[in-house]
Amino acid sequence: MMDEGFEAGRVALVTGASRGIGRATAIRLATDFSAVAIVARSETGLESAADEIRAAGARALVLPFDLRHPDAAARAVAATVGVLGRLDAVATIAGDVSQKGLFDLGDGDWHDSLALKFHGMRRMVLAAWPHLRKTSGAVAITSGTSAFVPKAAFAAVGAINAMILALSRTFAEQGQADGIRVNSVSPGPVMTDRRRQMLHRFAQNRGLDPDSAVTVFARENGIIRFGEPQDVAEVYAWLLSPAASWVCGSNFRVDGGEVKVAF
Repeated sequence: MMDEGFEAGRVALVTGASRGIGRATAIRLATDFSAVAIVARSETGLESAADEIRAAGARALVLPFDLRHPDAAARAVAATVGVLGRLDAVATIAGDVSQKGLFDLGDGDWHDSLALKFHGMRRMVLAAWPHLRKTSGAVAITSGTSAFVPKAAFAAVGAINAMILALSRTFAEQGQADGIRVNSVSPGPVMTDRRRQMLHRFAQNRGLDPDSAVTVFARENGIIRFGEPQDVAEVYAWLLSPAASWVCGSNFRVDGGEVKVAF
């Protein structure tokens, strides 16, 4: 039995769908959409996610594109519409940003960090826009809580996430004129492969064993537990569903209470 948000024929596209939050979101959207196009560099990871999407009852279209390349987003959208016939929702979750400190970041690090999470997102939304206008579609763009609490130790992460929030709001303003809802999501400490790598470095820097590093990081950041990819996937699913039809231009922090600000 389909979820109440299900509408026959609707098509979603998810970037960064081979692992982590992107994968969880793509699989979750299989409950609400007839088909899910999934984009990432790892074809193996995408095929695995596609199996779960199909098991949930939706069609899956595997698109192994590297969104750092300027033409990749347009090709992914063209393939989606060409095979599946339409596009109703986009979740941009791909992002691989350098985690070097402020004074260790070179021009190449900044260029590479912007290429996927910022420019890949920007190109994807622009490529999808004409198709989303036809379907009165929705977009959910991924930022991160570091936009609100930037740190010198991860300078590029905070700066790029803040840029994404600003551009998301700009897309939302245009979307009001074009009948497209655009919102953003700022995940906090979610236990993904990238988070595990970060915790490994945190443990080394603090002289902690892995289990203690998890406990100490959670305590110092004011969270009861680390999030799971599925926690964030539920928010994307809601934002891209008819249930959120009056939500546009908002940012949703999904962080277990990490960010202690009112707005």
